[in-house]
Amino acid sequence: MEALKALLPEFENRIDCIYIDPPYNTGNENWVYNDAVNDPRILRWLNKVVGKEGEDFSRHDKWLCMMYPRLKLLWRLLSEKGSLWFSIDDAEMPCARLLMDEIAGQQSFVAANVWQKRYSRENRGAIGDAHEYVLVYAKTPKSFKHRRNLIPLDEKQARVYRNPENRKETDPSKRWRALPMTAQGYRPNQMYEIIGPNGTVHLPPDGRCWSMIELEFLKLKAAGRIYWGKDGNAQPSVIRYLSEVNGLVPWTWWPHEDVGHTDEAKKEINSILGSGNAFDTPKGTRLIQRILDIATDENSIVLDLFAGSGTTAHAVLRKNAEDNGTRRFILVEMMDYAETITAERVRRVMDGYGEGDKRVAGLGGSFIFHAVGQHALFDDDGHLNPAVDVNTMRRYLAYTEGLPAEAVVASDNPIAPAYVGSHDGRALLFHYQPHVGTTLDYEFLAGLRFDAATRPERLVVYADYCTLGEDFLARARIVFKKIPRDLTRL
Repeated sequence: MEALKALLPEFENRIDCIYIDPPYNTGNENWVYNDAVNDPRILRWLNKVVGKEGEDFSRHDKWLCMMYPRLKLLWRLLSEKGSLWFSIDDAEMPCARLLMDEIAGQQSFVAANVWQKRYSRENRGAIGDAHEYVLVYAKTPKSFKHRRNLIPLDEKQARVYRNPENRKETDPSKRWRALPMTAQGYRPNQMYEIIGPNGTVHLPPDGRCWSMIELEFLKLKAAGRIYWGKDGNAQPSVIRYLSEVNGLVPWTWWPHEDVGHTDEAKKEINSILGSGNAFDTPKGTRLIQRILDIATDENSIVLDLFAGSGTTAHAVLRKNAEDNGTRRFILVEMMDYAETITAERVRRVMDGYGEGDKRVAGLGGSFIFHAVGQHALFDDDGHLNPAVDVNTMRRYLAYTEGLPAEAVVASDNPIAPAYVGSHDGRALLFHYQPHVGTTLDYEFLAGLRFDAATRPERLVVYADYCTLGEDFLARARIVFKKIPRDLTRL
C-alpha cells in the first residue's frame, strides 16, 4: 500500500500494463507468500482499518480486505490505454471477478484466460487440477480490441504455409495456405454461383454463404488468389501468403506448449538462482511474455505489484531484446527476499548467468532499488511528521493539489521559500516549518516577490494559522488551507 501511494504522484494514469500474481489464499501456510494472508503487516492493517473483528474474518474476507484497496490504487495508476492482468486460481476466482467488476466496472472486463499449468496428468484430486486463470480488465474496453496486439506465429503455426513446388521454401511471400471461402449464415448478396476452371458450378453449403460479395471474389480470381484444389474440382478457397499474416487473434485458451508450465518455470528460476530459492511455484517467463505480446508496445511501462521471483522484469527485458523496445518495469515486493531473490534475479538476467557451455548471455539494462521510507507523512495524531523531509512534503502537496510535476519549483526559488509552483493561474504556497507554527498574514504576503508577469490570479496558501479576514481573502483571491486539517490523505 505504501509503495502504491508513493508511485501515484509520478505514475498515476501512466502505467500501460499491470500484472499481479497475488496470494491465492489456498490455506497452504508453507508457501513463500504466506498464503493465508497472515503476514503481520497485513494483520495490522486489518486491525487498524477494519477493526478487531477482522481477526474473526474468514480467509475469503481477509483476502478481499487485503486486495480491495490495492486494486483501487492500481486502477488509478493504469493509463487510459492500459490493461490489468490478474493471475488467480479456483480458490478466489469468483471473488476476484466480483471485486474487479466493482472497482473497474463490468464493462471493463475483457476475458478470463485459462492457462494450462501442467503438461502431465494430475491424479491426486477427484478431478485433476491442470489450470489457472489470467483475468483481463481494460481501462477503455471499447478500444482495447483495436489497441491489443496479435500473437506472433511460431514455426509450428507457420508450418501450414507451404510452397507446393518447393517444400523447403523459406520466403514468406512464396509460402501460402488455402482458407475456406464460406461464412456461417445467409446473406443474399453473398449467395451466388461460382463456376470453376473445369466448368463445375459451386454454391455455398447449406446454412452458409460465401465470405465475400461477388465483386471481391472476381478481383481475387483475376489476381490468381483462388485455389480450386489439385484437380480443379474443389470448392474455391482463398490463397493467403505467410507474408500477409501479421499474427493471430489471442484466444482465452493458453496451452502449455505456447506459454510454458509450472515445471518449466521452476527449472528456469533454479538455473538462474540455484535450487533452494524458496519459490516452488513461480510464474514462467513465457507466460508473462504472452501478456506483454498482447498488451504492450515498445515503450510501455509495466508494473508488477506482487513481484515474487522477478519473472515480470525478466519477461520485459527479453521482450525488449526481441524487438529493440524500451519498455520499463516497476516491481513491488514486501517480503524479505526482495533484495536476495527478486532484485538478484533481475541483476543476473541483465548481466548473464551460468557457467561454461550453459552460460546464458545477459539481456542488458539497469534498474534502481528503492525502499519505502521509514517515516509516514502523518503521525498517529494526524499531524505532519517532522521527520519527513520538507521537499517530500512539497511534492506530496503538489500532487494532491493537481500541480503538474514539471511546474514544481525548489524551495530556493526567487519568489519565496514557501512557493511550490503555479499552474492555470493558481500559485501554490506551503508555509510550513517543523515544530514552529506558521501564519498567513500581511507580513507573509509582503514577502512574496511576484512581479507583474508572474503574479497569478489566485493564491492557495497552506499554513498553521491565518489572521486575515474573509473579506480581504476574497478580494485578494486567496484561499487559506489549514495545516494539517486541509491536507489530503491518500
